[in-house]
Amino acid sequence: MIIEYIRYKIDSGRSAGFLAAYAAASHILDESGYCLAYELSACEEEPERFMLRIEWTSTDDHLNGFRKSPAFAGFFALVRPYFGDIEEMHHYRLTGIVKRKQEKATQSQGGSISPAET
Repeated sequence: MIIEYIRYKIDSGRSAGFLAAYAAASHILDESGYCLAYELSACEEEPERFMLRIEWTSTDDHLNGFRKSPAFAGFFALVRPYFGDIEEMHHYRLTGIVKRKQEKATQSQGGSISPAET
């Protein structure tokens, strides 16, 4: 697995369109066998900054599989208006320094609590 990080700086007047474009393009990532997971995060301190994190099966699969597939044309058509807003776009590999803790969903984190949990 490899992780692609794409850092954007989007003017406030374009952020709704940016989010809508990625919401529409997300189904293409869902259908790709090369994409394992993705998330788009908004910066709390600087609201014009966004970070897209995509887990790919490998860099080669991303560049020579997904990007050369027919699905990429549809994906890129949706997000192309924001291509010039990219500040960084690179592939990263995980180091051995990793820890993930389980979180309980709370409303302050954007999650919800089901009646069974209350």
